[in-house]
Amino acid sequence: MEKFAPLNLTRDELIEYTHEWEGERFPDGRPKVSDDIIERLKNVSVTQAWGTLRGNGYQWQYEGNWKCTHPDGVLVGRALTAVYMPRRPVMRTLMEEKGERCGCVGDQISWPIDMLVQGDVYVADVFGKVEEGPVIGDNLAIAIYSKSGNGVVHDAAVRDLDGIKEIPGFTSFVRGWSPTYASPTIMLAGVNTPIRIGQATVMPGDVVLGKEDGVIFIPPHLAETVVKTSELVRLRDQFGKTRLSEGKYTPGQIDARWTDDIEKDFSGWLEDHIDELPVPRDAIEELLKERTW
Repeated sequence: MEKFAPLNLTRDELIEYTHEWEGERFPDGRPKVSDDIIERLKNVSVTQAWGTLRGNGYQWQYEGNWKCTHPDGVLVGRALTAVYMPRRPVMRTLMEEKGERCGCVGDQISWPIDMLVQGDVYVADVFGKVEEGPVIGDNLAIAIYSKSGNGVVHDAAVRDLDGIKEIPGFTSFVRGWSPTYASPTIMLAGVNTPIRIGQATVMPGDVVLGKEDGVIFIPPHLAETVVKTSELVRLRDQFGKTRLSEGKYTPGQIDARWTDDIEKDFSGWLEDHIDELPVPRDAIEELLKERTW
């Protein structure tokens, strides 16, 4: 889809604003974090991700206080962003004319859905609108899921909640539920552009991680760091609990900075249990290569 709205980033602009990412990209310019990292992020806690991002200077990537359509689910994927604004008649009419010239079909609220690909998460700034705020109901939710395989993060309400809950895997984070309909009151101002979701700044291609305690938007160049940091923490926690249960070390030894002897023991334990641990074997092998003990 060509540039049809004044707030869109071109491919070159998107690459410029995400220049820290040196990996693969989608044709539209969005960073394409690997499927392997996306899959491993499912086991990362929001708290662990937040700590890594904050340590790297990203303080405004988390947003809480959501309602979740599938409370026991996990949402992970690459952000396709959209921003909506209160309807201004002349501006909306112009946008519709531009959209028609670019081949966009149907109402504006369907245009971002048509751009989704597998692994995307549709992230929309609808300025927290609940009454007359739903951009999607169960029909569009099915369309979104068939295109992306994921749910959404919408700073707005949704409608047809009963139907949405019937879509397995459509874990979504929204502001509430309402039987009303948003389209007559809003207009689509941009797709694949920087947006604000609550206190968080979200860029196209950010990796979305949504769990019960909120949603965090991970800059793509830090996604692998978040995963590796989390996996190391989990492995060290498991090792520490194992050795404590065996009585090999005291709580004071495990809770303090580990000595060289404990670090060597940890490396040996990783090698001995490499196929039993909750981290991929190749990830542990890479970790062992990086260790000096």
